[in-house]
Amino acid sequence: MLKTNILCVVIALSAAPAVIADELSETGDFLDGVAAIVNEGVVLKSQFEKHLATIRANAEKMDIPLPPDDILEEQVLEQLILAEIQLQRADRIGLTQQISDQVVNQAIARIANQNGVPFNELPRFLAEDGIIYAEFRATMRDEITINELKGIEVTRNIHVSEREIEQCLADLDGNVVANSDWELSHILLTMPESATSEQIEEVETQANLIYERLQDGADFRQLAARYSAGPTALEGGSLGWLDGQQIPTIFTDVLQDMSSGDIAPPIRTASSFHIVKVDSLRLAVERSEIDQVKVRHILITPNEIIDDETAQQRLDDALEKIRGGEDFAEQAKLLSDDPGSANLGGDLGWSQPGDYVPEFTQAVADAEIGVVTEPFRSYHGWHILEVLERRVYDNTEDLKESNCLVRIRMSKQDEETQLWRQRLRDGAFVESRI
Repeated sequence: MLKTNILCVVIALSAAPAVIADELSETGDFLDGVAAIVNEGVVLKSQFEKHLATIRANAEKMDIPLPPDDILEEQVLEQLILAEIQLQRADRIGLTQQISDQVVNQAIARIANQNGVPFNELPRFLAEDGIIYAEFRATMRDEITINELKGIEVTRNIHVSEREIEQCLADLDGNVVANSDWELSHILLTMPESATSEQIEEVETQANLIYERLQDGADFRQLAARYSAGPTALEGGSLGWLDGQQIPTIFTDVLQDMSSGDIAPPIRTASSFHIVKVDSLRLAVERSEIDQVKVRHILITPNEIIDDETAQQRLDDALEKIRGGEDFAEQAKLLSDDPGSANLGGDLGWSQPGDYVPEFTQAVADAEIGVVTEPFRSYHGWHILEVLERRVYDNTEDLKESNCLVRIRMSKQDEETQLWRQRLRDGAFVESRI
């Protein structure tokens, strides 16, 4: 049996094709029903029922209480409607055609690898979980398409200033949130864009009532499944384990004084209210060290004029000159086809060995300091290289800055994504048939 993440991928999306299906064929045979009309496309009843059954099976497997059937069905249909709207948007801007089979194969291969399954055996393993490979592949394509769409229309438009980074770094010092790992669950209650004071008060009242029920011992997962508009609502609102330095900034202040099992009062943001529960908490390692290597190389890239044999011969000649006393850097400036390092004498600076393609990484690992290697081939062409230095580098501060960037972007992205989805939904024609 495959791990749960396979099932979660199937739950993530089941978008319908943008065609209208009649309920009866010309012969009067039943084909399918329409659950909802969405602009020029539909959500089919068969698709809705399959998605609903999958969510119920997953909830049973994870022991997550689900809301009453009428509410659950409304939530599931809304998920499919929103997915259809996003896929239609992707198609209109030409994104759908850019998701190649190779991109889908790479995503599926990563899932297969995570589950320890050979790529070519994945269909058989999926079948053991009752999953049809063709449907799984179509779902993966849709998920990739929507993620790319969100990247284009939301993520790439999020900007983080130097001042925000500086403030985040200052906040990290002595911050228990940043220096711990957190397993969190989350209930998200959204407000319409440009909400009136009455609408804001209504959502706030609902948030407070949910919080009161939680304080009285109600099951957080059950209330998340029933009320949350978050992407993990039907998984009980679980956000999983998060590095403290990547916790969205909107949660930082409230988590500061919380312990495992605590639930924070509703948190107000511009477009929503959040209720956060600490499922578990553990101290994180504060310092980080990585192995680094300083390398310089000369690259000859074969082309229409220079074949592999000629490229290798040029490096053999250069190697002979270097061993005869000529300067490596001068040879790199004269010969190297690497535009990023040629003018620097081939110097690639300090980096982690794993940053390179596998053949280059292996050559670096095998090389002695100060000894130029024999020519070898990689995806990029023919190389010779010299390892200048090796070191263990304390990258804690670099990691903090990187995590601050991620943390600020995540905080902004949650709000912006919700607003973006709401705008798409508000601008669509939707007619429910259920």
